[in-house]
Amino acid sequence: MQMSELPFRTPVSAHHHEPVLDVVVPVFNEEKDLEPSVRRLHAHLSETFPYPFRITVADNASTDATPCIAAQLVAELPELTWLRLAEKGRGRALHTAWSRSRAPVLAYVDVDLSTDLAALLPLVAPLISGHSDLAIGTRLARGSQVVRGPKREAISRCYNALLRSTLAVGFSDAQCGFKAVRRDVAERLLPLVKDAGWFFDTELLVIAERAGLRIHEVPVDWVDDPDSRVDLVSTALADLRGIARIGRELARGTLPTAGLRRTGDRSPSGGLAGQLLRFAAVGAVSSVGYVLLYVALRPETGGQAANALALLVCALANTAANRRLTFGLRGRTGALRHQAQGLLVFTIGLALTSGALALLHRAASTPARGTEVGVLVAANLAATLVRFLLFRAWVFRTARREAEAPAT
Repeated sequence: MQMSELPFRTPVSAHHHEPVLDVVVPVFNEEKDLEPSVRRLHAHLSETFPYPFRITVADNASTDATPCIAAQLVAELPELTWLRLAEKGRGRALHTAWSRSRAPVLAYVDVDLSTDLAALLPLVAPLISGHSDLAIGTRLARGSQVVRGPKREAISRCYNALLRSTLAVGFSDAQCGFKAVRRDVAERLLPLVKDAGWFFDTELLVIAERAGLRIHEVPVDWVDDPDSRVDLVSTALADLRGIARIGRELARGTLPTAGLRRTGDRSPSGGLAGQLLRFAAVGAVSSVGYVLLYVALRPETGGQAANALALLVCALANTAANRRLTFGLRGRTGALRHQAQGLLVFTIGLALTSGALALLHRAASTPARGTEVGVLVAANLAATLVRFLLFRAWVFRTARREAEAPAT
């Protein structure tokens, strides 16, 4: 049974008597930092947060005095709760704590409080107001002030650059331990996230972004904890495995996003103007790729063969990109049929560009390379316009109508 879409975002009532915000603090053997950090967080929320709140200490199977300290704090601070897990894993702790909470807005902070708490209210305000679905602190925004060693700085920037280049994500900082999510969104997202460790954050954000949910970013001031016990090597390897897994799911069209779109939010397939803009963007990238491939292949294969091979490769990529980005179709259903129909459309483009090339060579036996490329680009643009019309009217017509039809 397919899940219904998420309802419209609504603001949290100003007269909410139960906790509006539940801030989870995942811990493992944090007997040194737990008490001062929780007291500091509690004091900050008591002084600055205008709604009822709760702090949840999620203990990841600590073996030191962390459980005893947490129990003592719970007895003293009425806004504090504590849960203990039998297994380690930050993702597991967040999944469990957020799944049990009934607060409309859920957040988490690292126990070392490396992120300045002044950013906490700006983090959750867009979720309380109904503007956004998730919010993340980012150390890479222009307004952020970050103090950390060159090694951790390089690792962080390389990781986020890798995400942008491999998974094409739009969010800027996946691993900052300062995030929030609306509970109605978390209830749909959490069952879909497979990772129980440090990659949990990234997977959650990738699924949310691919589903079209709104992710709000807040610049933060951040000071590195010199006593951090995070194993950078094992964490990096786990993250690379997670990126590879998500990449495979994206390539296969199996990333689970069904039922996550908001009611009333425009789907990627809606609107001729939006489709034209996205198709033009995909076409521009395809044209650049086509020219580069043609120029690279031309010396070895000759003009006609280089044109055919470059156009074929770009046509396959173009069909896949337009299927997902322009017409909003995901999953495997119909993918092979769409590619087959796309190849038929490709033959029309091939006829247009090959015909233009043949006419050029008839007019001038040895045309200048720039002239040849210019004629092919013009012909390819004409073929692109024809391809859009055929995609919209034929290739993706049935699936697009099904996707845009109201649920019954």
